[in-house]
Amino acid sequence: MDRATFACSTAFFRDYSSSSHTAFCLPTGHVDFIEKVESFTYSDFFRDYLIPNHPCIFSAKFTEGWGSRRNWVTWDGKPNFDYLLQKFGEAIVPVANCDVKEYNSNPKEQIPFKEYINYWKEHIKNDYRSSRGCLYLKDWHLSRTPFHADVFRSYSWSANICGRKKWLLYPPGQEEYLKDRHGNLPFDVTAPGLQDNSVYPRYTQSQPPVEILQEAGEIVFIPSGWHHQVYNLEDTISINHNWVNGCNVAIMWCFLQDELAAVQREINEWKDPMDDWHVQCQLIMKSCTGIDYKEFYNFLKVIAENRISVLENGLDDEALAKNTPKAAISTLGMLHAVFDLKRTVKVLTSLSANEDFKKLDLTSLSPPPEALLHHLKAAIDTALL
Repeated sequence: MDRATFACSTAFFRDYSSSSHTAFCLPTGHVDFIEKVESFTYSDFFRDYLIPNHPCIFSAKFTEGWGSRRNWVTWDGKPNFDYLLQKFGEAIVPVANCDVKEYNSNPKEQIPFKEYINYWKEHIKNDYRSSRGCLYLKDWHLSRTPFHADVFRSYSWSANICGRKKWLLYPPGQEEYLKDRHGNLPFDVTAPGLQDNSVYPRYTQSQPPVEILQEAGEIVFIPSGWHHQVYNLEDTISINHNWVNGCNVAIMWCFLQDELAAVQREINEWKDPMDDWHVQCQLIMKSCTGIDYKEFYNFLKVIAENRISVLENGLDDEALAKNTPKAAISTLGMLHAVFDLKRTVKVLTSLSANEDFKKLDLTSLSPPPEALLHHLKAAIDTALL
């Protein structure tokens, strides 16, 4: 991160409520296409897409040097089953059945990767039909993913190694118009049932989705809180990654508060007779989201300690060459570490003051929240001297 981007991001989050899920309007649903690798920097990406929370598409030039694009794909752009079997054949992988719906998702099973490849070959041979249904392997989607927003409202990118995808994206807030009368999101945003006003009373107020057609080699960036539905238009392999940084960690914290509030509403009638009601709420939230408030504190601690270590100690050339989180953040520069720390301080301060957090047994947290906050603020002050 350069100094101009640091100044821009600092001013933005000083003047704008970063906890809001509101996205800036995209002109006529336009999504930028980033063509040239050599003229596009991380600071450009940070300033133009991470801060305003806008999607974009990176051209296939950004992935042309990837080993997966050379080895996982045949000369005619199809999945290289022989290579994939050789490298991953014995792996046990999660596979979902797209033809079956269970609680607004697809049922999953664990099978050997080589069994899935055999299924995939037969599926293609039989004109994309199978008695087993339409199966997909997690992150190597054979068909589509249901309507959802990414875990913890994280950022994500999805790179097509081969094949083509169609994306339907809704900016944060639009999902509220897509909920049914019970507050549930649809499994499929293209289903005719959404036209039924008695079931989906606010659907007519929703905006049309932002539509993206993603070609082989291209990368789609999905911002925080953007709900989306994805279709594979042909045999497709993609690599996906989710992450959180200083720009969206407050959105993650807001998401967790909303999730806990929803749990508390559901079991409010048990609040008085249940001595550990607030603990049970945390357990239920964790079962739904994968994390509770104490684990979120530890998540913040790991981020903070990683950035502090970079600021205090730096990395030598040998350490920088290693593929570690600390090396990754170090390559982004001291100012990025400071920015992430400042945003972490804001969220950690809010967490520490949260009444539901304070009701928990915090003696197991090390260091205690107030000590961690003091360390973060001191590290920031020292770095900016």
